[in-house]
Amino acid sequence: MPADFAVYAGLFAIAFAAATILPMQSEAALAGLLLSNAYPSSVLIAVASAGNILGSVVNWGLGRAIDRFRDRKWFPANSAQLDRAASWYRRFGRWTLLLSWMPIVGDPLTVVAGVLREPLASFVILVAIAKIGRYLAVLGLTTGLS
Repeated sequence: MPADFAVYAGLFAIAFAAATILPMQSEAALAGLLLSNAYPSSVLIAVASAGNILGSVVNWGLGRAIDRFRDRKWFPANSAQLDRAASWYRRFGRWTLLLSWMPIVGDPLTVVAGVLREPLASFVILVAIAKIGRYLAVLGLTTGLS
């Protein structure tokens, strides 16, 4: 049981970090665990999704406080990324959060949602759809499910 907890905690941490300040590949970690057939895929998807969604909530919170943190080296988006994401967000609104799973633009979109005061409830719902959908796609591609 402790080994299982360590695996799940590790996956959660990688998925969390991948959505925030560190360049991590949560999909690769998830795919490796799925291929091992040692853990239930539904639990792996749930753990990775929870970590990644929570990481995005951190970005949203940083966006709410952007004036204080914008120039910090560790901040998850640079000015150009924030400007591009803000432009998309203003043009298409909260529905851009369905792109939060995408590399490069996804994380800045979650920050911009905080900057532009997207309500947390709608933020979490849309980000959850995007993040869970991505991990289900990883499951399908990894295990051959359609």
